[in-house]
Amino acid sequence: MFERRVVGKVPRKHHIQLRDDKGTLMFEECLTRDGFEGPYTIAYHQKAPHTQSLSEAKGGWESPTAVPEQRLAKRHYKTQELPRKGGAPLNARVPLLFNADVTLAVLHPTEADSVYFTNADADDLFYIHQGSGVVRSVLGDLRFGPEDYVFIPRGLVHRILPDPGVPQYWLSMECKGGVHLPRQWRNDVGQLRMDAPYSHRDFKVVEFTGPQDEGIRDLVVKRGDRFHGFEYQHSPLDVVGWDGTVYPWAFPILNFQPRAGLVHLPPTWHGTFATRGALICSFVPRMVDFHPEAIPCPYPHSSVDCDEFLFYCRGNFTSRRGVGPGSVSFHPMGVAHGPHPGAYEGSIGHRETNELAVMLDTVLPLHPTAAATSVEDPNYQKSFIP
Repeated sequence: MFERRVVGKVPRKHHIQLRDDKGTLMFEECLTRDGFEGPYTIAYHQKAPHTQSLSEAKGGWESPTAVPEQRLAKRHYKTQELPRKGGAPLNARVPLLFNADVTLAVLHPTEADSVYFTNADADDLFYIHQGSGVVRSVLGDLRFGPEDYVFIPRGLVHRILPDPGVPQYWLSMECKGGVHLPRQWRNDVGQLRMDAPYSHRDFKVVEFTGPQDEGIRDLVVKRGDRFHGFEYQHSPLDVVGWDGTVYPWAFPILNFQPRAGLVHLPPTWHGTFATRGALICSFVPRMVDFHPEAIPCPYPHSSVDCDEFLFYCRGNFTSRRGVGPGSVSFHPMGVAHGPHPGAYEGSIGHRETNELAVMLDTVLPLHPTAAATSVEDPNYQKSFIP
């Protein structure tokens, strides 16, 4: 649960009349989850929000396509070596790996979206490896900066405005099952527990700006991995107030409070967000295990239930060599993986780590695209042999 917010002008009860000072009736719009049984937000527009006409889609990124099936192996993709496509965020995503639950991509936008966008397929969760900007939506403006997670709920009309002149490097996690906070961190009413690794205060929320007209009338809707065009008769940003629990937010990764144990803790302790078929983890600078005989480096493990995707952000990755900011390691289910030779033994006696990384464990196998294989390190599998 995210905290209910109420901003601007709303009636005393939902589904009843709200009129302005001249007596003009406002139009209620419900943004719902799980049909009508889950969280929701209700916004009040000056004009009907559903009077779009059909047009050509003026934007969109290339849908992911898998390369021919590869043999099982540990893999390293150097996304920092990908050509930087640039352009607007709506057009700039380069998918790397995907399955039926998530699509993982990188992007380097260089300009603002010139149209509004609605992702009807998935919640969008970005990790801002580098850059800053604003998500502008019918609910207001959300400012984000480097090392923020940025959440945009499915179905929300918005556009993204990267700050001009600021290099941008984002990881995109398109989550078709929705993004939520892991259940182990919430109490019975959905509030974050006092022993959770973050609190509601750690999130930056959208700021209501009131009705505005940017002169943009085009809307692109993604549905079924296709992009569809619509045209508004008026500005969709004509909201006079809203209330609810569905809205954009940003979470600085360094607000995650890491835990240390007597011996090495499993990755679930780093779980930050969850989605259908995947756990999203944050590895942040932290103290490490404090048993006198502890081995701080992650132990070799054989996972038969999930693929592991790890995006390296910065710091000293003690368990890996040859990786750097922007590197992605991909360890598929079925083959044991662990630290590089010498790292396991060499970690003994360490008291802290300064690594920063984003990880996803996925239940369904991930499929690489041609973009990923174009920057694959061919020697990664062999690098585990002493």
